[in-house]
Amino acid sequence: MESEQRVPLRNRVEFSDVIPVEQDDGPNPVVAIWYKEEFRETMDYFRALYKADERSPRALELTSMAIEFNPGNYTVWHFRRSVLEALRHDLHAELALTERIAQTNSKNYQLWHHRRWVAEKLGTSATTEELRFTQRILSMDSKHYHAWSHRQWVLQALGGWEQELDYCHHLLQEDIFNNSAWNQRYFVITRSPFLGGLKAMRESEVCYTLNAIVTCPENESSWRYLRGLYKDDNSSWVNNPQISSVCLEIINAKANFVFALSTLLDLISHGFQPSQEFKDAVDALRISDSQPRDSDVAKAACSVLESVDSLRANYWKWYNSKHFQNA
Repeated sequence: MESEQRVPLRNRVEFSDVIPVEQDDGPNPVVAIWYKEEFRETMDYFRALYKADERSPRALELTSMAIEFNPGNYTVWHFRRSVLEALRHDLHAELALTERIAQTNSKNYQLWHHRRWVAEKLGTSATTEELRFTQRILSMDSKHYHAWSHRQWVLQALGGWEQELDYCHHLLQEDIFNNSAWNQRYFVITRSPFLGGLKAMRESEVCYTLNAIVTCPENESSWRYLRGLYKDDNSSWVNNPQISSVCLEIINAKANFVFALSTLLDLISHGFQPSQEFKDAVDALRISDSQPRDSDVAKAACSVLESVDSLRANYWKWYNSKHFQNA
């Protein structure tokens, strides 16, 4: 809001009857906050209308001005909602206001709370616009927490599931490391009323994920997603030969094998019996010939991980002692 374009409220006819209410900092403020004159005046007039609980067009205008100065003022947002309801104001115009503010202040909690309130009032007529809105935000910041949270709420409250899996695929094509897109994909396959749930989607999702893993085996997100497809079903996890086969393929490649090894350990801890091929592949990963061989493939894998995954070396020592000490 440019000061040269702004007419002071005290000079505007529509506010001539308003007696401003100054901020009360007490009789002896220790460190008085310095405010710009335009901000101070706007808030003084806002306090007057708020105190009078005036729900009028000028009150609505004043909340717009106050929000422009400070989009984080939750009291102003709250009062604005009361005014909007009293005036039965066009809420589609309200969506335009929040979008404008989001261009420079997209991580404002009050903004997203207000946006949800508006969308909830509009109902399913807002579904398409809300999905487009979050998509625009995510195109600038693919891990924007507020946008993802709002998008999930929209899907559950207002619908719009039909194209969401395709949207996730599009994001992963752009960036296979986008853990937020993997998280959203899991949200869709487990929550969408059109896909049949996790078990119904498991086979196709396993194929999709294994292809992503082979393409980029160093991407932890895809490995975590794969494990999530077998939540509460360790038997199916252990007995799917596709998974152990991909682990073996990546371990044999001797590059970017940390997550393949950790997945193999998880399989073994739940009952998988590794063949001699796995023992030979893990043995081939030893840093040097001086490193002792271990006939137990799980212990050998832990030893390799202690060496190559130094950040989690202590974790792998603990994992070995917890799961395979008596093997």
